[in-house]
Amino acid sequence: MAEKIKLVRNDTKPYIVLSLTDLNTGDSIDVSNAVVKMYFRATGSSTILATITATKLAGKLNADGSVNSTSPYNVTGVGGRCQLAWGATDLNQPAGDYEGEIEIAFSDNSKQTINELLKFKIREDFNGL
Repeated sequence: MAEKIKLVRNDTKPYIVLSLTDLNTGDSIDVSNAVVKMYFRATGSSTILATITATKLAGKLNADGSVNSTSPYNVTGVGGRCQLAWGATDLNQPAGDYEGEIEIAFSDNSKQTINELLKFKIREDFNGL
C-alpha cells in the first residue's frame, strides 16, 4: 500500500507529480495524446469532491529517481510523467482521509484507470481558514 500524501486544509500545494507505468510490463504509459485526470473523494465516500486534469511533463522517471529527458522523452507525456495542481477550493475539506483515482482517456476513445489509488491525509491549518 502506498504511503499517504500529507496535506493541509485550504492549501494549493504541493503539486503531485506522477510517473504512469504499465503494471504488467513496467513500461511508461505514453500519455502525449491522452487526457489524465484525478478524481478526488473522501475515503469511503462515492461523492467526487474535485476533478483535476493533469499537465503533461517531459521526461521519463528512471529507477534511480533521475529523469531522462533525451529523445523521445523530451516530448511532454511520452514518458508517462504528469503533474496535478490543486485548485483554490479542492482542499477546502474537513481533516481526514481521502483518495484519488487516476484515469487516462486516450485519443482513440479508450480508457485506462490506474488500479492503485492515491492516498491523502488532510489536517486542519493553524489559523482555521
